[in-house]
Amino acid sequence: MTQTHERIPTTHIGSLPRPPELLELLTRREDGEAVDPDEWESTVADATRDVVGRQAETGIDIANNGEQSRVSFNWYVADRLTGIEGKRETELWADLQAFPDYAEETFKTDVIDLSMHPVVTDAVEYVGREEAEAELDGFRAALAETDADFEDTFVTSASPSVVTATHVDEHYGDYEEYLFAVADAMAEEYELVADAGFTLQIDAPELLTVGHTAAYADEPLSAARDATRLHVDALNEALSNVPAEQVRLHTCWGSYEGPHHLDTDLVEMLPAIYEADISGLSVEQANPRHQHEYRAFADQPLPDGWTLIPGVVDVKTNVVDHPETIADRLERVADAVDDGTPLVAAPDCGFGTQAGIGMVDPEIAWAKLEALGEGAAIAGERIYG
Repeated sequence: MTQTHERIPTTHIGSLPRPPELLELLTRREDGEAVDPDEWESTVADATRDVVGRQAETGIDIANNGEQSRVSFNWYVADRLTGIEGKRETELWADLQAFPDYAEETFKTDVIDLSMHPVVTDAVEYVGREEAEAELDGFRAALAETDADFEDTFVTSASPSVVTATHVDEHYGDYEEYLFAVADAMAEEYELVADAGFTLQIDAPELLTVGHTAAYADEPLSAARDATRLHVDALNEALSNVPAEQVRLHTCWGSYEGPHHLDTDLVEMLPAIYEADISGLSVEQANPRHQHEYRAFADQPLPDGWTLIPGVVDVKTNVVDHPETIADRLERVADAVDDGTPLVAAPDCGFGTQAGIGMVDPEIAWAKLEALGEGAAIAGERIYG
């Protein structure tokens, strides 16, 4: 993790807009159609190079490959794990079930249908090394071709528990057995990213979204906290061979424009999240449902040595956040955390977490990232002089 007490660097949360030609190929692959391997490779390479170059032009300090080759931040694992076959319709989150007409029109697209979840029908093992290495090699090539000079680079990977939360189990029958089998499998990917020299970002929205899933919506808060602790235990097991200083974690209440009226409070969940073997934490702070929750970091201070990556740019509307507003969000977070806690400015979530479901127009997404840099510079001058 890049740490500084002199300025506020900028990053993002992994997924960035994909070009139309790549979305077309992703759609065809999702539909089970054959795609020419050479066309796929060249289209992904072009998209990755362009998105890396665009990050450099925008002034992002800590960059990645934009997840260009992935259909989503979580379901890409179906190409890297055994035992996943077919899909089954599942209930949407409890907050969306209260508004079914809105959910129906928002969460089903030509590329991906969020009500249809992949199904685990056999033992889960990691077989994605070749594909993961190709993705890492493509990122390295894009960095070299664009001659981009970033302070740090990162690669995202799905947490064990977001895999189990979004892949229906029809094999194990016991949730803990299923969870730790996935943790054991995903450990290979985590180690591969770390060994390649990149910062590993674990995407784990379920650490906070657990409260508004159908299984926990009517349960006491203690049940959601216990689930998060179990999920953190599985993550720690999967990260046992990865240095904590090389890991940052993103969690959120879901990167979708919805009611969110059943969301858990951050202050209640932080103690469990703080048990993770990581050194950087990314969490939403621009989301209008949760902008007040900067206070949680005063009530529950970050562990020593951690970097906080507050989301200070909204990813659910096409309003370009004003740099002064971004600076204000960063300042109040800085006032809440202990003196000396490093900050890295980021959006709330990714701009393309699910291919084809983009709340924000691609060009407006880049304008938001430009505003992020301007706001971070203003806040850095105010905070550090």
